[in-house]
Amino acid sequence: QVQLVESGGGLVQAGGFLRLSCAVSGRTFSTIAMGWFRQAPGKEREFVAAISRSGGNTYYADSVKGRCTISRDNAKNTVYLQLNSLKPEDTAVYYCAAGNTGITGLLLLTAREYPYWGQGTQVTVSS
Repeated sequence: QVQLVESGGGLVQAGGFLRLSCAVSGRTFSTIAMGWFRQAPGKEREFVAAISRSGGNTYYADSVKGRCTISRDNAKNTVYLQLNSLKPEDTAVYYCAAGNTGITGLLLLTAREYPYWGQGTQVTVSS
């Protein structure tokens, strides 16, 4: 069973930054693609960023492109999401997700492609 545990959320002022972490266990980390999603109150869960198994390919939602970096450390079984220049509209619960893929460079971009999810970490950006 794959388990994901997020950390690093918190309260930050607009323009600030946060680094979210997601520790993964229960599966050889280098065999799974990873993604980050977020859900704001009253809204549907939305895609934020994705990274391939090797870390060589990444993809970002337009809403965070240029302000966000996804990365992974396969030696530490951890994926990260660096959020910069935060805006109040970035306020949400952020979830990491893991998905199976047999292709090293493949990115998973939709929630239904991810069978494994963390419990979420709250990010609140004050204006």
